[in-house]
Amino acid sequence: MSTIRQPRTILRSQPTIEGAGVRLKRGFGYHHVPEFDPFLLLDHFGSADPADYMAGFPWHPHRGIETITYMLAGEVEHGDSLGNSGVIRTGDVQWMTAGSGIIHQEMPRGGPGGVMGGFQLWANLPASHKMMDPRYRDVLSRDIPEVVTAGGARVKVICGDVQGVKGPVGDIVIDPEYLDVTVPAGSRFVHPVQPGHTVFAYVFQGEVHLDGGDPGKGPGIGAGHVVRFGDGDQIVALAGEQAAWFLLVAGKPLHEPVAWGGPIVMNTQDELRKAFEEYSAGTFIKQGA
Repeated sequence: MSTIRQPRTILRSQPTIEGAGVRLKRGFGYHHVPEFDPFLLLDHFGSADPADYMAGFPWHPHRGIETITYMLAGEVEHGDSLGNSGVIRTGDVQWMTAGSGIIHQEMPRGGPGGVMGGFQLWANLPASHKMMDPRYRDVLSRDIPEVVTAGGARVKVICGDVQGVKGPVGDIVIDPEYLDVTVPAGSRFVHPVQPGHTVFAYVFQGEVHLDGGDPGKGPGIGAGHVVRFGDGDQIVALAGEQAAWFLLVAGKPLHEPVAWGGPIVMNTQDELRKAFEEYSAGTFIKQGA
């Protein structure tokens, strides 16, 4: 018999400023480790005012993590110390594995009406993969399948499996699932998840009931909230009087110590100190060195 996962933690996203002055909302971050293991941070950025985002994220290092950027509007031009460059646009995803180290920049640009928005999720790498070679998975919107479930929900499958349809991103250490879910008003979305994995949802439009109950009973979860679920093997989401749009993310926890300093996440303070010393000395980049 299936066990419906219940909300364990509900957080309201908090406004913050990152990079060279980008205004965004942080769903969770540094103070929520190890609660969201293997995930470290979720940022929701979005504005029609270029002053909120044009300064972007100039050159900065990463080591020991993966950054997953999903664009809802506008675009981000990126470049790095290995000579990679490109642009991700509305509906595109960039799954970047920093591994042993990369120095890059991300510069946002607005689309029609100056609107720019999307998400960046940080996922931790286990100790065994902290120093792997960096790599990119750039996925175009047209390559992300969309599934319409029996209950009428529309699900974009970036990573994972919905009704036998697999997303284009695979071979990721933490065995993640990353779904963009829209549930019509009054409809239900039921999805199996792996017991023991960390599962959370971020609601960014409408209101949704995530406890498997009757949408007419009790308050729903509104936009700008993160819900971390307890254990079980099924997620049930019910939309109220308006459609609900949310991210559903899952991954295998690492259960390892975390030493986190800005854009670098290692397992020990000694490893963290070494990373910053190498960055200062110009020996941070390992691939091709």
